[in-house]
Amino acid sequence: MRFSPLPGRSAPALAAKGRTPEEVMALAARLWRFLLARRAPGPRPSAGAAGRLGGGGPGRVRGSEVMGNPGAFKRSLMFSALSYLGFETYQLLSPAAVVHAAAKGFRVEEILQQADYLYESGETEKLYQLLTEYKESEDAELLWRLARASRDLAQLSGTSAEEKKALVYEALEYAKRALEKNEASFAAHKWCAICISDVGDYEGIKAKIANAYVIKEHFEKAIELNPKDATSIHLMGIWCYTFAEMPWYQRRIANMLFAAPPSSTYEEALGYFQKAEQVDPNFYSKNLLLLGKTYLKLQNKKLAAFWLLKAKDYPAHTEEDKQIQREAAQLLAGFNGKN
Repeated sequence: MRFSPLPGRSAPALAAKGRTPEEVMALAARLWRFLLARRAPGPRPSAGAAGRLGGGGPGRVRGSEVMGNPGAFKRSLMFSALSYLGFETYQLLSPAAVVHAAAKGFRVEEILQQADYLYESGETEKLYQLLTEYKESEDAELLWRLARASRDLAQLSGTSAEEKKALVYEALEYAKRALEKNEASFAAHKWCAICISDVGDYEGIKAKIANAYVIKEHFEKAIELNPKDATSIHLMGIWCYTFAEMPWYQRRIANMLFAAPPSSTYEEALGYFQKAEQVDPNFYSKNLLLLGKTYLKLQNKKLAAFWLLKAKDYPAHTEEDKQIQREAAQLLAGFNGKN
């Protein structure tokens, strides 16, 4: 079902016309009880649902950074009906300024609900179209989602090289604005770091190395603000792994350009990958693969084989999962798992 981002009048809202404030409040209470009674019983989905990062780097990141979950669709239906009736209630009971603020709050919340539903459904183009209608928004939650949608659209195979570059820079601007609006948003910090990394691919080795410091700071801040977000921890592990295995010629360039170039170790990377797995077990096939590869770098073939086998057997929901399965299988074929 497709929702309109700017919905019109609903039946409950029209029913409120001509009623006294007391009647509207009573009607709202009855509707609330009715909708709650009709909600399907069962456990609520975990906030740390299975995560995804897109091909070639962090892309589709799903997990606690997404404020919704697969149940957002049901919640949005209930919220829509209540919001219209609630708006009419405020028209009867509140001054005009409060009415406008309340209506704006309802609208933003509904847009976020719709956005999270489209994201969970993999509707990248529809999500981008929805959110770009509100690109002038001052809401940080909407802006970081727009940064993510722009970045995801850039990763699609049908996106041209020229369009991809434009979208990458566009995503960074949205992420920066989200951070300006709310520096306490862990998701804004995370997506700002991801987008800065993407832009670095177009700006040369010097800019890429210089940006590495900023990227690390944003990931560390995201983890500080939300230590239960496995994807931020995983991405910090990738940062460490990347600089631990930096080729000698890049390291030489870094030493020439910077007095103290960024550096890390495989042990540090391993700590982050392990922590991500503790926070949300089996949340992402790439985290399993990198655990195996890091143990290989540390000459621990037994534990490397353990994690590579988990990566190979991970259910393939995306093309990236399939690629990870193949890589894990190739690595496993290269040794017998003995120390």
